Amino acid sequence: MRVLAIETASEACSVALFDGGHVIAHDHRVLGRGHAEHLIVMIGALPQKGRADQILVSLGPGSFTGVRVGLAAARALGIAWGATVLGYPTLALIAAMARTQEPDDPGAVTVCVNGGHGEWFVADFDAEGLQQAPVVSLRPEAAALRPVHARLAGNRAKDLAAQLANEELETSETLPDARWALRLPEACLTGDLTPIYGRAPDATPQKLRKAV
Repeated sequence: MRVLAIETASEACSVALFDGGHVIAHDHRVLGRGHAEHLIVMIGALPQKGRADQILVSLGPGSFTGVRVGLAAARALGIAWGATVLGYPTLALIAAMARTQEPDDPGAVTVCVNGGHGEWFVADFDAEGLQQAPVVSLRPEAAALRPVHARLAGNRAKDLAAQLANEELETSETLPDARWALRLPEACLTGDLTPIYGRAPDATPQKLRKAV
């Protein structure tokens, strides 16, 4: 079975094509912005234009626009190819990447990444890679007040460790990469493609404004 993984929730944009559980092609770019302009081109450059039996796509949290771009592409390709589309939490992928770096002792991980308006998204994952509680969006000083695991991962991992002033913490400063998507625990995959935003939207939807 071929699997296409799409990751667009952070400043990185990445795709990976798997066949029989092995990566046969991938592309990972740190863009900042412009996921919509790059994603379809990246998928089209994969073998057989990325055609797969199953599509795994990031649900966030992260960039509102990035999450929506990835989901729109996954849904469209799923219809065109007759493929199954499953979503996964972005922070779970980062946790899986961190655990892969320590195969003999994967352990539990706290993931900390960029949020919005100066806040960080934070979530804890157990030794099996399963999320222990809903993701929270916190100011750095508030994030430093909550308990964390001994291993931190994500692009704010080192900043969180500095806030905690704990030199014994292990840190892995990583961006999510689609080529590690098959390392996600099966329990992290869902057919519910509702985005995980992690915080309230910055703007009030027009429908709600009219109701008020």
